[in-house]
Amino acid sequence: MSRINTNVQSMIAQRVLGLNNVSLNSSLERLSTGLRINRGKDDPAGLIASENLRSEIRALNAAVSNSERADQVVNIAEGGLQEISNLLTELQGLVTATANDAGLSASEKTANQLQVDSILQTIDRIASATSFQGTKLLNGRLDYRVSGVDAGVTDYRINGAKFTTNALDVDVLVTQSAQQAGLYLSMGGPALDLGSATSAFTFEVSGLLGSRELTFASGTALTNIAAAINSFKTVTGVEAQVIASGTSNGIKLFTTGFGSSEFVGVKVIKDGGISTTNLGLYNLQAGDFDLINTTRVADFASSTAFNGVRDLGQDIGATINGISSVTRGKTARIATDFLDIEVTLSTSEAQGLGPVGSTHALTITGGGADFQLASRVDVAGKVSLGIADVAVRKLGDSAVGYLSEIGSGKGFNVVDGDTTAAQLTIARAIEQVSSLRGRLGAFQKNTIGATIRSLGVAVENTSAAESVIRDADFAAETAGLTRSQILVASSTQVLALANTAPQSALQLLG
Repeated sequence: MSRINTNVQSMIAQRVLGLNNVSLNSSLERLSTGLRINRGKDDPAGLIASENLRSEIRALNAAVSNSERADQVVNIAEGGLQEISNLLTELQGLVTATANDAGLSASEKTANQLQVDSILQTIDRIASATSFQGTKLLNGRLDYRVSGVDAGVTDYRINGAKFTTNALDVDVLVTQSAQQAGLYLSMGGPALDLGSATSAFTFEVSGLLGSRELTFASGTALTNIAAAINSFKTVTGVEAQVIASGTSNGIKLFTTGFGSSEFVGVKVIKDGGISTTNLGLYNLQAGDFDLINTTRVADFASSTAFNGVRDLGQDIGATINGISSVTRGKTARIATDFLDIEVTLSTSEAQGLGPVGSTHALTITGGGADFQLASRVDVAGKVSLGIADVAVRKLGDSAVGYLSEIGSGKGFNVVDGDTTAAQLTIARAIEQVSSLRGRLGAFQKNTIGATIRSLGVAVENTSAAESVIRDADFAAETAGLTRSQILVASSTQVLALANTAPQSALQLLG
């Protein structure tokens, strides 16, 4: 059968040629762009997945950049703190040197005080000048703002806090009272009554800081014994107080500090023939440090007293916002991803006599340095860091005093002030600055360093996943291109043949 109006073979050849041209053009586009998906019609589902992965890659790269920026900020803060640490060490040396009263003239002490004042001014200047792009780093600008500090809170330090509301309440629940170590030496009357006028009573008092052996003659007033013990308070860490218990007078020995590391030890060397009737060593009541346990531990002439009797202090037990805290003395601390805070309570609050009480410590209203170290912007992806003010009026604490007290005319000045207190204050300041430097170093090493490494791996894996979906496989596309080129050429030849086929109808016309 031969028709000329409808050339079906030509139509088939044109359709196949068109399809082959589409396949050829697709291969050429993919090879020229390097992408398997160039528009939505290439792979709708693949395009959606690819765009989502691209978004994640961009966010991950931004998080890496944020982490590197955070590292630089902390580096600048660390540089300022390192210099302050060096100055504090120099300050400690000046205080120790100036305490050498007999070896220094008044003019030398004055000169040393001038150096002290210069160091204090330099510390304040560094605290004020250390900045990153105009943002002050060490003047309290990056510390947390608080309100409603309870009267029972003597000191606090907020190292980190993350919250999504306008403020975060910090509640402390005392579960165990903080206690000093203490013993009671029941000695009868207001003066020491030994076996004879020539007898001597010798005992050793020991504490966290050291020990001293003391000897007293018969007739020595208990007030004088207590005064002698107190003269070594800074050496032993133990204080003495004369108190009466019923019809008997005695000496209460107790530590200057609180906590399980504190202890009071008494070892009798010579009892001097002191009476053993109801006299001797007693503990203080666990529930009330002001009351004496009526059960005697040992009399002064017993082997127990000769071997030594010791009482230990007790750390506070507390929870902060429902989380069990690590405690030391009257201080409780928690360190979680959302709240890192250290709170020191007053003696009345920390001892927690009677039923367990709770303290609303303070409210954090803002502040701190927030770094976005994750690709997803939410509270879990942020790291909050507090950098406290390191000015001289802030270094130190309420227990030992503040560094500003070492300046000229202040109570701890090195010319005529309390150099022992000055040294304790400087030691506390060194501890605070070192702790801050350590915390910043841990933040750089463990938080930033680990985050950058983790994000780098995430970028690699996410990019690999996006590449599998979107990038062209050149080997496959090259093979497809060759196939399409051959099919286009053959389809063109077939179309030419199909177009010439109707001409055979002319032979029928003769």
